Amino acid sequence: MIYLDNAATTKTAPEVVEAMLPYFTEYYGNASSIYKLGSESKKATIEAREILAETLGAEPNEIYFTAGGSESDNWALKAVYEAYRNKGNHIITSKIEHHAVLHTCEYLEKQGAEITYLDVDENGVVDLEQLERAIRPDTILISVMYANNEIGTIQPMQEIGKIAAKHGILFHTDAVQAYGQLPIDVKELHIDLLSASGHKLNGPKGIGFLYIDKKVRIRSFIHGGQQERGRRAGTENVPGIVGMAAAAQRAFRIMEEKTRKEIKLRDYLISRIQKEIPYAKLNGHPVKRLPNNINFSFEYIEGESLLIMLDMKGICASSGSACTSGTLDPSHVLLAIGLPHEKAHGSLRLTLSEENTREEMDTVVEELKVIVDRLRSMSPLWEDKLKNL
Repeated sequence: MIYLDNAATTKTAPEVVEAMLPYFTEYYGNASSIYKLGSESKKATIEAREILAETLGAEPNEIYFTAGGSESDNWALKAVYEAYRNKGNHIITSKIEHHAVLHTCEYLEKQGAEITYLDVDENGVVDLEQLERAIRPDTILISVMYANNEIGTIQPMQEIGKIAAKHGILFHTDAVQAYGQLPIDVKELHIDLLSASGHKLNGPKGIGFLYIDKKVRIRSFIHGGQQERGRRAGTENVPGIVGMAAAAQRAFRIMEEKTRKEIKLRDYLISRIQKEIPYAKLNGHPVKRLPNNINFSFEYIEGESLLIMLDMKGICASSGSACTSGTLDPSHVLLAIGLPHEKAHGSLRLTLSEENTREEMDTVVEELKVIVDRLRSMSPLWEDKLKNL
């Protein structure tokens, strides 16, 4: 098997599993308990919070554990809207956000919020001038993802953060794809809220966090007990918390080497596809993109058929976000960067890990060439194209 869907989820690293195991079997006490067994779990959550805060240049009391990126996004948008509604009801986001943000914005619109959806250019980069123009006296939040989960484009976070800070507006970023892949300093970038998820960086599923700057006035998301300083009730997922901290330590320790390797493989695969498969368009910024992200649109084929045939060859890939698999609609991200429906339908996302090899990239290209040729041979549009050449 060649696994190239690391943007959907990653394999949990052995050292992460090893760090988690004692908190299932030995230190299994409830972290809210006062006896020693519970205090061991409490101590582990405190240490994990410190580790994660350090990776962002934040303070431990600014890290709140959640069940993952989608919950963190929901909490950030809903809680800010509720807490700052007396100041205004206007939120600015982009057209290429993850559905955890877009669908939350749709929900908030039904509650009375006004949402501005920023355009992006052909590479998926937010229009900063449009952002400035969109700001109103009642704007309370800007939410723009750090790096796109489908096309890998990295947004100009420094500039967006400065604009938000200049106007006294809170800035949230969905950093689910960027955290653990890129160095992030929340204070330097003027980020007030940041979402992250464990399973994107070789950690466990079902755990994430929301960074909330201590100056942000925000309310509880889940009501009940006093966990997470009274803002997110529920028994702490101690094994998951320990696992996420271990994964983050590992990710930041190997980041430089991992990035160098992934960029080399990424660019090699991109180059071969561009040279050897006609009518293949690279989506996303050619340089300012995640180290492991490759996204192509192949004309005259259908993406779902491509994925099925790749799977038959033992190659795991996707056509976009794992959260939209099963839908027949073309990617909202690809439509936003200007692709027509027929080209958006023929998209393929390949996302690497440090375990992938050059030999695997060669295998993928050779299989892709055969599969694309076969699918095009069954397309009447391709047949018409050949007649007109």
